[in-house]
Amino acid sequence: MYHVFSTTSSIIETNATATGSIPADTILVNCSLVNVYTREIQENIQISIKNDRIAYVGPNAIHTKGKKTTVIDVKNRFVTPSFADPHIHIDHFTLPSEFIKKSLLCGVTSLFPDSIDIVSVSGFRGFKEFVKQTQNLPMRFFHTVPGGLPVDRKFSHGKTLSLKEEKLATKNPSVIGLGEVFSWTKVTTRDSHTMKSLIQMHQNNCIINGHTAGASGKKLNAYISSGIFSCHEPINFEQVLERLRLGMWIMIREGSIRRDLKEIIPSVLRHGTYTNRLMFCSDGLDPVELSTYGHIDHCVRESIELGLDPIDAISMASKNCFDYYKMNNDFGGIAPGKIADILVLDDLQKVKINKIFLGGKLISSNGKILPSIKKSKLPSWITNTVKTPVLTENNFMIKSQKNEENVNVISMKSEIVTEKSTEHLKTKEDNILPSLDKDIWKVAAFDRTFGTKKHTVGFLRNFGAEIGAFASTWSFHENDLIVIGSNEKDMAVASNELRKSQGGMIIVNNGKILASMPMAVSGIISSKPIETISKQFLEINHTLSDKGCKFKKPHLVPVFLPFLALPDIRILYSGIVDIKKREFVPTIIS
Repeated sequence: MYHVFSTTSSIIETNATATGSIPADTILVNCSLVNVYTREIQENIQISIKNDRIAYVGPNAIHTKGKKTTVIDVKNRFVTPSFADPHIHIDHFTLPSEFIKKSLLCGVTSLFPDSIDIVSVSGFRGFKEFVKQTQNLPMRFFHTVPGGLPVDRKFSHGKTLSLKEEKLATKNPSVIGLGEVFSWTKVTTRDSHTMKSLIQMHQNNCIINGHTAGASGKKLNAYISSGIFSCHEPINFEQVLERLRLGMWIMIREGSIRRDLKEIIPSVLRHGTYTNRLMFCSDGLDPVELSTYGHIDHCVRESIELGLDPIDAISMASKNCFDYYKMNNDFGGIAPGKIADILVLDDLQKVKINKIFLGGKLISSNGKILPSIKKSKLPSWITNTVKTPVLTENNFMIKSQKNEENVNVISMKSEIVTEKSTEHLKTKEDNILPSLDKDIWKVAAFDRTFGTKKHTVGFLRNFGAEIGAFASTWSFHENDLIVIGSNEKDMAVASNELRKSQGGMIIVNNGKILASMPMAVSGIISSKPIETISKQFLEINHTLSDKGCKFKKPHLVPVFLPFLALPDIRILYSGIVDIKKREFVPTIIS
C-alpha cells in the first residue's frame, strides 16, 4: 500500500517556508506555470521549494529567500508537473537502471510497473529482487503485484504468487496494489482464488488495475462491480466510451506492441468527452522505440498534434494518473504541499524538456542526467534460470512410420494473432518434415524453468524467413524456450546457445549465429547497457526481415506463441492448446 511521504517535521517546515519564517532551498522564478487545476497558463509565477515539497506558488516568493537559497531563472519557460506511466511492463530487455536513462529524459519521473514475467520465471523472490533493483534510482517506482497469473489455471505452468505472498508484497511501501487482472472471465465466473485475491487487495486499501479486452454488457458490469476501475485495452472510442459511462478510468495505450492514441483522441475531441478520467500509458516499450519515439512525452506531443489542448494533454500525463491512484495529495500538479516533481519546457507544443526536478532536486538539464545511476548487484540464482538439457536433433523430431501425415498447424495471421489449420506433410526416416515450399516450419516449446525436460513439437505456418532457426526464452507469460526452425540441427544449435548464455534471442543458419541478444536475468532481461541491447535488438529484427520474414516485428512471434489470453491456438511445453475449446490438440491428426 502507498504511504504518504509527509511527516510532522516536513509539514511544519513547508508551512514555515510558505510564510517566510524559514528560507526555501530553491526558488524558480519567471515561470509560465501550466496549471492543471484551473486549466490555464499563469505568467510570471515564482515557486518556492523546501526539502522535497513545494511551499509557495505565487507572483513573488522573495519572502522565502534566504542566504543559501538557490534561485533559478527559467526565463519564462513553461513549468509543468512531471509525467507518469500508470501501467508498464519493464521486466523485459533492460534492467530498470538502464531503462530510466532514456525514460527520465522523456520527462517521466514515476512508473507503475506490473512485473508479471519476472514472477512467472522466478516467483516471489524474483518479484522482491526486481523491486530491489528499482531502489535508489532517480525515478519513482510504484509497483503492482502481478494480477494476471496464472493466465489459465488449466494450462499455465509459470510460477505465481500465493495469497500469502501477495499480502506480504503489499507490506512493501513501494507496492500499491494489484496489476492488470487480464483473465477477466475468472472475475465474471467468480473463480475462488481470483475473488480471494481481489477481496484481500480491497481489505488492504489497494488499487486493482484492469484488463477488459473483449468484455462488454453484463460481463463488463460484473468485472467493474468487483472493484476494478481501470483498463488500458480499449482500441477504439466505442470501447472507451462504454467504459467511461460505467465509471472506469482509461489508460490510452501507446507502446511497442499497440499504439491506440490516434484512433481514440480525435473521437474524444469530436464527442466532447471529459478528459479527466483519461491517462496515457505505454504497456511496455522496447529500447529502440523508447529511444526513437520517446515515452509519455510522445503521447503528449501526438495528442497536441491531433488537436488536444496542451493543458489537457499535460493533465492526462500527470494529474489524472495520480487522481486514479489516490495519490493526488502528493503528486500530479504544482501547488503548495505537493512533491516537487517538475518539468521546465522550452516548447509546450513539442514538449521540449529543458530541466527536470525530482523531489525538488535538479536531476536533468539540457538533455543530461546529473546524478550517477548505479546498477545494483544481481544474485547468482536470477541469472541461472534456463534449465534445459543439452538438446540434439532428436528432440525436434516428430515420429511417424507413414510416408505422409495430416497435422495440425499454427498459422500466423500476424505476429500476435494465430489460427488453427491443417496440412499434409511428408516424412523422411520416420520424421515428419517441415515444408519451406508451403512456408511451414517446425516449432517447439521446452520447459526451461523447472528442468523437467518436458517439451512439445508442432508446426507453424507463415513465418517466411530463410534461416535455420530462431529461438527465444522470453514469452508471455509462461516463458518457455520457444524454437522456430526449418531444420532440426539448427534448432538444436540455437537452443544450446541460449542454454549457454542463460537466455535471450538467437538466429542460426547452417550452424552459424547470424544475430543474438543475450538476456541472462531470468532469461528475459539483459544486464548490458541500453545502447548495447538496442543494437542487438535491431540486429535480431533486421536479420529476420532481411531474410524474408513477413512480419514487421518478428521478435514478437515467439513471445506470443504461448500466450493463453488470446485465441486461437498456442503452444506450451505441455502441449498445443485450442484456446476457445480449452483443450489440448495433437500435432498429428488421427
